[in-house]
Amino acid sequence: MHPLRKNRPLRRIVLASAVTASGLVMLLALKPHTAPAIAVAPAPAASSSSGANSGTGSGGSTATGTRTVTGETAQTRWGPVQVKITVTNGRITDVSAVQSPSDNPRDQEINSYALPELRREVLAAQSAKIDTVSGATYTSDGYRQSLQSALDSAGL
Repeated sequence: MHPLRKNRPLRRIVLASAVTASGLVMLLALKPHTAPAIAVAPAPAASSSSGANSGTGSGGSTATGTRTVTGETAQTRWGPVQVKITVTNGRITDVSAVQSPSDNPRDQEINSYALPELRREVLAAQSAKIDTVSGATYTSDGYRQSLQSALDSAGL
């Protein structure tokens, strides 16, 4: 007679529990094959505008005036990220995300706390050397990459 056909419910319970636990462990051990890389798509040329402070500022690498420069679009795992900066007299005075992942409510939730934090970091650091926001790693990486291309275009 087969061991499971005997009237021993405790044995069946132990066996079913062991199989369930083994399956759960194998399921939790699954990991993606490779980490996706962040690709950069070319963006339109940087735009610049003359500032009211000095009257000049649309030149190549001048440190006076106000200029607005849009960085290249960084393609991340969850969608494109693109940053626009405003530079006044050689300092970053404003940063905003032109594009960010927003296809679903979770993306919108992440961006609601990540984008303001990234903006604060940039204005404090005055460079693309900023920390990654926890829970928004891909968005932070894309933001940093687009920011760096905008800074390069602005001559900073």
